[in-house]
Amino acid sequence: MMRASLSHRRAIIVGAGQAGLAVAAALRAEGLQPQQDFVVIDAATEGQRSWASRWHSMELLSDARHSVLPLRRFPGDQRRHPRVDEIVDYLTYVEAGLGVETMWGVGATGLARRGTGTTLHLSTTAGEVQTRNVVCATGAAAHPRVPEWASALGLPGVVLHSSQYLYPRQIPPGDVLIVGGGNSGVQLARELSASRAVTLATRTPRRHRPGISYPTAAGETVSLLSRRRLPEPVFGEGYEQLRSASVTIRPAVTGAEGPAVMFADGTSSTPGSMILATGYEPGDTWLPDEARVSEPRRTATGLPGLFVAGMPKYSVRGADTIAGVWRDATTIAHHIINRP
Repeated sequence: MMRASLSHRRAIIVGAGQAGLAVAAALRAEGLQPQQDFVVIDAATEGQRSWASRWHSMELLSDARHSVLPLRRFPGDQRRHPRVDEIVDYLTYVEAGLGVETMWGVGATGLARRGTGTTLHLSTTAGEVQTRNVVCATGAAAHPRVPEWASALGLPGVVLHSSQYLYPRQIPPGDVLIVGGGNSGVQLARELSASRAVTLATRTPRRHRPGISYPTAAGETVSLLSRRRLPEPVFGEGYEQLRSASVTIRPAVTGAEGPAVMFADGTSSTPGSMILATGYEPGDTWLPDEARVSEPRRTATGLPGLFVAGMPKYSVRGADTIAGVWRDATTIAHHIINRP
């Protein structure tokens, strides 16, 4: 029954987060109907979008005005920065408004085109199905990125990736080292500095930008002069504000051995606990090699009929934001409508 309900659809959207729902909304705007013309699948248990696993006090860097899909206004004060639980509720509201009935617990495991036709063979945990179009919307932040040296750690407290952190009580008494000087690391350092000594280690000091600039400045950029990649700025509070809150800023961690952590300047320390705010890898591991091209056209891949939404590596800077993914979604919907 599950396999039959997936077959013979014009498109299958893999992922029911912000990217998947944006594509669903764009397809609806083109006249396609959910369940009839396209379906949405997601490997998670029902309603457990990735936002639900973020730490409890986390707020979006964008305000409510810039955290929405078109025609789906965020309720309440438009100047506030929504909490992650509000984003979960908002996406559920969008899903219901679109009439999308996500098939939860069904994940994609592979994709292939056999022969020269337009049919794609999508392998899922519910079996193989055929369709003409597949949209990979499994997220730019799907798998925690953990440094190799982390396996050599032996701290007296805990070692958590930021994806595992929920609230300060998870961290035992004592000092904590946060590895990663991006926005997550800065926010966690600020939160934990109220209850313990905090050190923030950063490989590349980030530029500081006011929070209001996030919608246009999100993501890494490339210097026009040096062509060097510049990491995403820190928005809102920066390193100076952390120093004022008694947070110590250190250079990058280069290695670890038992309780000792080594830094790029040759010094070392023995922190009580550690949080790895070292980012994520995208959820594109199930895509075939032929889908990966060195310079992809926006949302398109090397495999006709396969599109990617919400991942900057397949699109442009900011595609992984709620507002930015809409541009990907409309582009994909246009391609799907115009495919023979």
